[in-house]
Amino acid sequence: MGAACASREAPAGRLRARIARPPHDTVSFEAAASSRRCGRARFPGLLLTGTERGNGVLVLLRPGDSLASGELPLLARADSTSERGAIVVARYMVGESAHGVMLDSGTVSVSKAGDVLTASARGAGAEVAGAGRVVLEASFESVRVGSDTVPCEATP
Repeated sequence: MGAACASREAPAGRLRARIARPPHDTVSFEAAASSRRCGRARFPGLLLTGTERGNGVLVLLRPGDSLASGELPLLARADSTSERGAIVVARYMVGESAHGVMLDSGTVSVSKAGDVLTASARGAGAEVAGAGRVVLEASFESVRVGSDTVPCEATP
């Protein structure tokens, strides 16, 4: 009976990510994913996150008037004027060293059915440590739109 009850629950959201650091390093991982509404008065949004053993992807969606299916342009981290767009960052481990990237080119696609969201981010950015360009492909699947509100502000 317990299995039958569990089977009625919605599947947990999943993140699948692949990060390539040319010429040799590639990091791929999967993780549980979640979303939370973002409580900014001027530009409300939705924060998607997924982390696993030091690796993770965060996508801040600022959909404008409403969250609808479609593509969003990438925004700079501290963009305070654009109502619509997405900020995408990733943290990843190469051996024992932590690295990070924020996408500065690429696209974010969003699909919403009821309160379940699917989103994909594909693009590139300069590695935070300045070691070169990094390519990220990340997909969030079957993520329920959370009702919690968290603060989310980018600071320079």
